[in-house]
Amino acid sequence: MEGVIYYPSYTLEREISNFIKVWISVVVSLCYCYFSAKFVPKGMPRLFSIIPIVSLFFALPLKLHSTNLGGNTAFFIAWLTNFKLLLFAFDKGPLSHPSLSLPHFIAIACFPIRIQQNPPTKSQSNLTKNQNEKNPPTKLISQNGLNRQNSYLKTTGNGCKSIWNYALKVVLVGLFLRIYEYSDRMHLKIVLVIYCLHIYITLEIMLAMGAAVARGVFGFELEPPFDEPYLSTSLQDFWGRRWNLVVSRTLRPTVYDPILCISARLMGRKWAALPAVMSTFVVSGLMHELMFYYMGRVRPTWEITWFFLLHGACLVVEIGIKKVVNGRFWLPRVIATPMTVGFVMVTGFWLFFPQFLRCKADVRGLEEYALVGAFVKDVVAGVKLGNFSPRVQ
Repeated sequence: MEGVIYYPSYTLEREISNFIKVWISVVVSLCYCYFSAKFVPKGMPRLFSIIPIVSLFFALPLKLHSTNLGGNTAFFIAWLTNFKLLLFAFDKGPLSHPSLSLPHFIAIACFPIRIQQNPPTKSQSNLTKNQNEKNPPTKLISQNGLNRQNSYLKTTGNGCKSIWNYALKVVLVGLFLRIYEYSDRMHLKIVLVIYCLHIYITLEIMLAMGAAVARGVFGFELEPPFDEPYLSTSLQDFWGRRWNLVVSRTLRPTVYDPILCISARLMGRKWAALPAVMSTFVVSGLMHELMFYYMGRVRPTWEITWFFLLHGACLVVEIGIKKVVNGRFWLPRVIATPMTVGFVMVTGFWLFFPQFLRCKADVRGLEEYALVGAFVKDVVAGVKLGNFSPRVQ
């Protein structure tokens, strides 16, 4: 496919070796940030001391060429870690807690996690449930742009979804991988729907695994990364409360809050959220373009950016309408949810997924699964024969 760069020298062995080197570099760099902050004052001096690390974290994912290892590493360090470090430069964000030890600092910086500050008690959960029963969900959403409420899922006692929930989703991913073998016999729209579900489920499993590691190693109580986005009643509900909350929590203090503060001084508090929302979607679109470049090394066509600009503009209109009607009118869930989810999927098919297919993330991802499967089979066969010598393709 035109624009795609292939790597004939790419091997699983070399990729794993580069992956280890990249993450050793990340850990060493974060150690520098942690200890230098004890001597460098917050503000511009600390920012200048961290800028070389931020630049390095943008460059490190280029050492990896696989969709899975490279794409996840890019998401973790080039986006989430860099944004956290920029906040840390001004003594803000999750890395600025004064009691963080070095292992905690590295874990929070590297993994897509956020410590849950005030887990809801049983009485608070019951109160929230009663309020939800009395008030339509769309009426509960803040009219100040991206929703600031913490959303809590139906969880087990330690703050995570039931293991059976994730087990079912793992089974679905396995089913999707089997379905892809027959994708050439299926209508493209059906394949795109499956891709949509696959991306959501894979993201949720990946972020939940990171949270589980942090919980197991450090004992953190963690907020969930998703809140059933297929139940969204509006774009504000989808982007602010339900979809990829890890990214939402990262963009809010780094983009939304500063722009909101500036806009409030220029145009008043009532409408200040509108430029803040639009700016947040612009940054999100550009960062998604960068993530796709890391995965496929293809020149951007800016369709991803247009996708987020469209959603940002629609969300601005939605917020404006909510301010005008002031809670006097809302759509019932039975209408609002299909409209919201349908709009997200249709615009995704139009602008988002073509770039996903263009960089062949789906094909390359399946090939990588096959490489790992062959490697595991060689390991098992070698162990049984007592002469382990795996073939790494």
